[in-house]
Amino acid sequence: MEKKNVPKTTSLKKQIIDFLIQMPLFNQLDSNELTLIADHMNFFEIKKNEILFREGDKGDYVCFIVDGQLEVIKEAATGLGKVIATLPAGRTIGEMSIIDHTPRSATVRACTDTTLVALTGKGFDLILEHHPRIGIKILKGLARLLSMNMRKTSSRLADTL
Repeated sequence: MEKKNVPKTTSLKKQIIDFLIQMPLFNQLDSNELTLIADHMNFFEIKKNEILFREGDKGDYVCFIVDGQLEVIKEAATGLGKVIATLPAGRTIGEMSIIDHTPRSATVRACTDTTLVALTGKGFDLILEHHPRIGIKILKGLARLLSMNMRKTSSRLADTL
């Protein structure tokens, strides 16, 4: 993953905030809270076919897809990877890693050149420590997101059985 080494200017911070406003995960936060969260986020870019992370890698950040598309690949019992999801702009990937600190559950590869905003586990921990009310709102948003993902997965599983 290639990190843009761009100082966080007012313009860059505003771009992050404008993006976060659109994310259901952050819909319980006001503009001051979003500004604080933006201080802990960075833009990243990955090129088409580049791997964001591999199944089994240590997970320490969550990504929000600003532009582009990612595919989620799960290793099957045969050892071959199977695409289980394609994620467009506006979706989130890696949210479990900042909650449970376990290895990545799948490989994620860019289908197109992709721009991401990332929140590291360290940044999230700092928010929780210094701004617990904001951290609780984020945790509730993550719980809603994970619940929604679990419901979709259960429905897909039922359809295939």
